[in-house]
Amino acid sequence: MIRNAGIPADFLKETSQNPIITTIFTADPSAHVWEDGKVYIYASHDMDPARGCDLMDRYHVFSSEDMVNWLDEGEILRSDDVSWGRSEGGFMWAPDCAFKNGTYYFYYPHPSGSNWNDSWKMGVATSRNPASGFTDQGYIEGLGGFAMIDPCVLVDDDGRAYMYYGGGGRCAGGELNDDMISLKTEMHDMEGLEDFHEAAWVFKRNGLYYLTYSDNLDNLNRMRYATSSNPLGPWAYRGIFLEPTGCSTSHGSVAEFKGQWYMFYHNQAISGQGNLRSVCMDQLFFNEDGTIQTVIQTKGGIQPQPIAPTSTPAPNPNGKTYSAENSTVGDSYCQYDLVDGAQGGRAAIYIRYATTEHLAKLHLTVNREDLSLLNALSTGSPSDFTGRASITVQLKPGNDNSIRFTTSNGDIRLKSITVIPFLD
Repeated sequence: MIRNAGIPADFLKETSQNPIITTIFTADPSAHVWEDGKVYIYASHDMDPARGCDLMDRYHVFSSEDMVNWLDEGEILRSDDVSWGRSEGGFMWAPDCAFKNGTYYFYYPHPSGSNWNDSWKMGVATSRNPASGFTDQGYIEGLGGFAMIDPCVLVDDDGRAYMYYGGGGRCAGGELNDDMISLKTEMHDMEGLEDFHEAAWVFKRNGLYYLTYSDNLDNLNRMRYATSSNPLGPWAYRGIFLEPTGCSTSHGSVAEFKGQWYMFYHNQAISGQGNLRSVCMDQLFFNEDGTIQTVIQTKGGIQPQPIAPTSTPAPNPNGKTYSAENSTVGDSYCQYDLVDGAQGGRAAIYIRYATTEHLAKLHLTVNREDLSLLNALSTGSPSDFTGRASITVQLKPGNDNSIRFTTSNGDIRLKSITVIPFLD
């Protein structure tokens, strides 16, 4: 298992705050708690600057031990890795992940042709690790077609796995074979759903299956749900449990962590744009009869869940801080050279900055590779260096790495960065 050596102390938060991920724009969170006890979010990535949903690409994974402090585990798949996908790339929409027999299966919708909405397929990438090392395995035969997107896979208590997906008003489900990449049964429409639009998500609680989804409220989807005693229905409609989030789309997932249930969703609170979204999370509560209470959307988020002392990794001796005084500074850029990448591979970059802009942008380049635009939220003063941003990238072995930040919007001042390689 590859792990990071811990988040720097000055990056730790007292509450989760919403949105919980702010450095890059993320949406469509698929949350799971795996055997290592951590929560993992598999999210889509709204590329910045925005062009629209056709530009979504470069899936990232985020993990947490306490539901408050989130680690960017780095990019796991992009359209360039998909040999069967459309030549133009993009269109890497809402994903999901499942675990069975020691393997993690990452499911994602992607068109195979230029006529994108008629050529959707359901891709699968696999890894032995929950957040790295994924290799594309092709797509599931028999799935896809017009508007059929948003995969969800439930591995039931008896080990049987079920695939759900849908769009354009249709939701379908069926059983997967043990290989998790082929269908055991034909897909059939899920009966009993009211006003289904997209974003199917299925989970199980106290022997009851829940299917959540977004509805067709004009330009402000809500999340509805239905229940069943059978994983493939028929379903009994139960109502609305997440009101509009201020975003033109809604998409979410539900997960249990340390006995408490949570709703993961997205909004556009940072950008004000419906195609530059940010993942959020709030508590979810059930009534005694199993129905779901309306989720209260908050800005402050939740308090940390306790962490067992044995689960906190030892400090990483390879983590190093580089101050602005040791960088090369130009009119609009700051470059750090001779950055130590240890043995090479993933490394988390923690950035300290100050800006008066509501939403400043840093253009990140690592070893001359053009990477993401990073968000820098206002600190209120050009001398208030309480701004924090972090992202995980790939570094070369040794200390011959360069990291450049170029101002893309507004005046931003960098104080330092800390680079922490992941450990095997």
